[in-house]
This record gives sequence, structure tokens and C-alpha cells, in this order.
Amino acid sequence: MSYVIAGKSIKNEYLALGTILLTGGGAYAYKASQSSKPVVPKPAAASSSSSSNTDSDLGITTDSKDELDFIRQFVADAEKEGKKH
Repeated sequence: MSYVIAGKSIKNEYLALGTILLTGGGAYAYKASQSSKPVVPKPAAASSSSSSNTDSDLGITTDSKDELDFIRQFVADAEKEGKKH
């Protein structure tokens, strides 16, 4: 079977191959354009002991002591439940 496009008869095989190649080529072009952009790391927040609280065991940095205490308690509770099951 074939389709008539712009007055010409085009076989299904050519339409299928064109669709596959166009899709693959588009995906390749998109990925190639994304990888050529330089990756700029976000600057680390200034760490001073008075402005942020850190927990080196968990790798957590928070703005308030209450939040740090909550996270520590949550992790401790989760570890207890994990040991039960």
C-alpha cells in the first residue's frame, strides 16, 4: 500500500523509516545540545556556626536548631521501626 503525498505515491516502508529516523535524529540533536552546555555548580552556602546548624553524621544543614532536632528524632524513629520489621 502507498499514500499519495504532494501528488507522488510514497510507500509505507519509506514513511515508517522516515518517522523512525526523524524521531531518533530529533532525540540525538536534543541530547547533543544539552550536553554541550557547561554545568555550573551552585555555590555552597556560607557556613558559619552562628547562622546554620549542621549534623555531620546525617549530612544535614538547617537554618534552625528546632528543625535539626526534628530531623534527628525522625531519623531515630525510622531506624527503630526498621529494626522492628
